[in-house]
Amino acid sequence: MSKIVVSVVLTLVLIIGINKLSDVVYYVEKPEKSAYIVTGTSSETSVKTVSSESEGLQPGDIKTLLALGSVENGMKVFKKCAACHSIAKDGKNKIGPALWGVIGRKTGSLSDYKYSKALLAYGKEWSFEEMNGFLIKPKDWIKGTKMAYAGLKKEDERASVILYLNSMSDNPLPTP
Repeated sequence: MSKIVVSVVLTLVLIIGINKLSDVVYYVEKPEKSAYIVTGTSSETSVKTVSSESEGLQPGDIKTLLALGSVENGMKVFKKCAACHSIAKDGKNKIGPALWGVIGRKTGSLSDYKYSKALLAYGKEWSFEEMNGFLIKPKDWIKGTKMAYAGLKKEDERASVILYLNSMSDNPLPTP
């Protein structure tokens, strides 16, 4: 029994010793400066992004959000949505409803599309704020929606898509 205990202790001492010896032999000093400098980011931006996504935008923040986007960029980002939605004036419904004139329209109001019960019961109007909240993560904004899209996490992409959707209407709403 004593031989087993001695061999286990000796094995542990040997492993720990080799580990410490390799740390001494292969010692590398930490550089004073980072080898890769990431430009264009700040901790304030990251904190603001996380807080606005987790807490939802305050009513005055929609102006700030929409200032980040552009209709041209929204046209590019909308290609992610085009697999399920049409945006043409007389566009047909696809997997999702046609989105011509969606900003300012009541939720679940197209008569020729079968909406989820949750979206029909929601009963609000697609305002800039509502669309922003929905595009962050549809399943969290309206529980029970059929929309299986994960959402647009980047604020500039959401703002651009909202501006683009607003522009694709006979009567676009004035931008706040």
